[in-house]
Amino acid sequence: MATDKGKKPKAGEKIEEGTEQIDVELVQSIEKLQEVQDELEKINEEASDKVLEVEQKYNEVRKPVYDKRSEIIKTIPDFWLTAFLSHPALSDLLNEEDQKIFKHLTSLEVEDMKDVKSGYSITFNFSPNPYFEDTKLTKTFTFLDEGSTKITATSIKWKEGMGLQNGVSHEKNGKKRPHEDDSSFFSWFSGTQRKDDTVMDETHDEVAELIREDLWVNPLSYFNNDADEEDFGDEDGEEDIGTDDSEEDEDDDQEN
Repeated sequence: MATDKGKKPKAGEKIEEGTEQIDVELVQSIEKLQEVQDELEKINEEASDKVLEVEQKYNEVRKPVYDKRSEIIKTIPDFWLTAFLSHPALSDLLNEEDQKIFKHLTSLEVEDMKDVKSGYSITFNFSPNPYFEDTKLTKTFTFLDEGSTKITATSIKWKEGMGLQNGVSHEKNGKKRPHEDDSSFFSWFSGTQRKDDTVMDETHDEVAELIREDLWVNPLSYFNNDADEEDFGDEDGEEDIGTDDSEEDEDDDQEN
């Protein structure tokens, strides 16, 4: 008896129908998952808003305490210079000329805008000094809606014979100052002096974040030089090879 070959396409049709059913169920599952994810996103946004409200509230509570701290710091000679030089990352930004200028740094202030999401400013206050006319240098970071950051800074008014213009060292008393703009901490301010007053520079942002999130939070730990330097170690997690070799040599000597 011959086999009815006409039934095979029907079997294939059933398989296709089953596949389509699976595809429909998959799409429905993904749509439901997206709905749940959207719900979570909404909750997260509400949580972020609440966190910002709390942060803004405690910024007001912290302000008088920061002011009190600042007044005490003013009585300690070279406090901010010492704190900067003891910081594993920020210390590399100060050349010899910068260190002389930092001896006139009386206070440092980091202030969030009233709406924390809008940005913050970093202000350096100086006593009268032979380097520039300004007693206050401020750099402001404004977070824009499109996700970029507008950065503005005080244009430093260097006194005659001081500072740099176009990367060329000035001369004082007939001698050229060994002071390169790119190696100076104060190029952090001049780097924003553009027509649109904006600059997107990861290095500049990194410096600001180090000051805002680390140094400003507890400058005393750096003044006392007791900060944990492991936080600023090699990003690749490399160990101190010299120390390990020494330990291995000691073990070999003991075995011999």
